[in-house]
Amino acid sequence: MQLSDQHFQAVTQLFQQISGIKLTAAKRSLVQGRLQKLALEHGLDSIDEYVDGVMSRRQPGEIRLIVDRLTTNETYFYREPEHFEFLAEWLRQHRPASAFRVWSAASSSGEEAHTIAMVLAEQLSGIPWEIVGTDLSSAMIEAASQGLYPMERVQKLPAAWLKRYCLKGSGEYSGQVLVDRSLRSRIRFQQANLTQPLPDLGQFDIIFLRNVLIYFDDAGKRDIVQRVLTRLRRGGLLFTGHAESLSNLQLPIRMVKPAIYAPTDSHH
Repeated sequence: MQLSDQHFQAVTQLFQQISGIKLTAAKRSLVQGRLQKLALEHGLDSIDEYVDGVMSRRQPGEIRLIVDRLTTNETYFYREPEHFEFLAEWLRQHRPASAFRVWSAASSSGEEAHTIAMVLAEQLSGIPWEIVGTDLSSAMIEAASQGLYPMERVQKLPAAWLKRYCLKGSGEYSGQVLVDRSLRSRIRFQQANLTQPLPDLGQFDIIFLRNVLIYFDDAGKRDIVQRVLTRLRRGGLLFTGHAESLSNLQLPIRMVKPAIYAPTDSHH
């Protein structure tokens, strides 16, 4: 299966718009290989036909799948550490009185949710807490629920956390780590599409909505953020990816720190 110049250009342009990453001609065989796999999974025997279909339908779910496949290992533990440092500090200052709930709204393969769990375990001893992770992809939910990761995904974690919360695999699990059961038991992963009415997830003190809005235009972004805000408790916080700006969307939120927002009173 070959990828034509025209289709290579179309995909790499789309990919750059969304991810900010420029894929040069040197990456062509990688792009062709990943797209060929996707075409086959969709029962097609032509990459160009697959790309044409995606481009004409412009469905965020399909586009996200392409971006996921072309982004090598984009997700890892302790990504954008400022957010986790801020959360830890915020928890020290606002010690919650009752069960504390966090939603990882585009949880991918679970690295973000498990990192949040480590922050909560460190800061909230004696206070019940839980995390809900949702993603569009059932394959991602499956992977996240296992809590088993290649060693390179956890390299950015503080050493003390790695020791305390990650079990090093041996034998057939050599080169992998398993997140400690005490954390895994407090995280629930389920499928959800942020562009559709949400399943009954309850209300949250903190919502992480990171690196998903980049896939949508302004109207789509506004729609998703408004939907997600209905699940945020008064006094709660919304975290977005550092590359995602919400400032021009006329939403009932104010920026607390870069990529961290609080709902304004008019929201409730």
